[in-house]
Amino acid sequence: MKRLWCCLLVALSGVAPAQPADTPAPLSWPIELHADDRPAFPPPAAGWNRPRDAIAHGRLEMVDYDSRTVGTRRHMLVYTPPHYDPQRAYPVLYLLHGIGGDETEWQRFAAPEVLLDNLIADGRAVPMIVVMPNGRAQPDDRARGNVFATAPAFARFERDLLDDVIPAIEARFHTRTDREGRALAGLSMGGGQTLNFGLAHPDRFAWIGGFSSAPNTRAPAELLPDAEAAKQLRLLWLSCGSLDGLLRISQGVHARLQSLGVPHVWHVPAHGHDAAQWQEDLYHFAQQLFR
Repeated sequence: MKRLWCCLLVALSGVAPAQPADTPAPLSWPIELHADDRPAFPPPAAGWNRPRDAIAHGRLEMVDYDSRTVGTRRHMLVYTPPHYDPQRAYPVLYLLHGIGGDETEWQRFAAPEVLLDNLIADGRAVPMIVVMPNGRAQPDDRARGNVFATAPAFARFERDLLDDVIPAIEARFHTRTDREGRALAGLSMGGGQTLNFGLAHPDRFAWIGGFSSAPNTRAPAELLPDAEAAKQLRLLWLSCGSLDGLLRISQGVHARLQSLGVPHVWHVPAHGHDAAQWQEDLYHFAQQLFR
C-alpha cells in the first residue's frame, strides 16, 4: 500500500518521491509516441536556471486575500519583476500547482523568480507579475492526508480564481485588466485546471499553458466542443514529457485541436512527470507571453 501511494503521488503531484525507474504509476497509461510528439524548442542553454549576481532581481512576497468562495483568508505567493514601478500596469501570469502542492510549490522546485529575472535581464521576457495561488479551494488547503480526496476543491478553485484571486491582485498591484494582459498556466492538476478554466473563459485570459495536464482535464470534446473559444487565444500551449504516463491526456487535447484547425504549441521533450519538465515549460512559455 505504501508503494501504491508513492506511485499515485508521482502521477499527479508536483513533488515526485524516489522510486525504481521501472515502477509504473497506477494513474498512468502505456506510452505510445506519435510522429509529431517531439520537442518544439531546443533545450535551454547552460546556466539558464542559475541565479546571476550581476543583474537586477525581482521580489517574492506572500500576499493574503479574503476568499468569499471559501469563506476564509487565503495565501498566494507573488513575484514582482525587477524595478517594479507601481505606476506601470503590468501583465500577470497566474501559475497553478499540482495536487500534492500549494502556493509555495513552484518556488520550491522551479524557482520562477530566477527564471524570470534572467529572461527579463536578457530581454527575452516581458516584465510581468507572477501569481502562485493555492488551487485547493477549501478551508484547510494544506496538502496533507489523502490529497486525492480534495479533488472537488480543485474544481471549486475556478470561482476563487475569477471572483477572489484576480480582484485581490488587481486591487493590490498596478496590473493590466484586459484579457491580453492575463495568462494562466499550471502543472499536472494545475494544468487540468488551466485548460478547464481558461478555455471556458477566453474573455478573461488570452494566454493558456497546460503542462503535463492530469486526469482532471475535461474530455477533449467537452473541453473543446468547437473551435470558437480556442481561436480567441493569443497562445495555447500544450506540453508533456515523452516519458510521462499521463501523456495520452495531452495527446487527446492536441488531437482535438488539430481536428478543429486551432493553432497551438505542442511541446514533447524527453522528460517524465517531473520538475525538470515543468521548469523547462515555464522557461519557454514565459518567453512567448504578452508580445
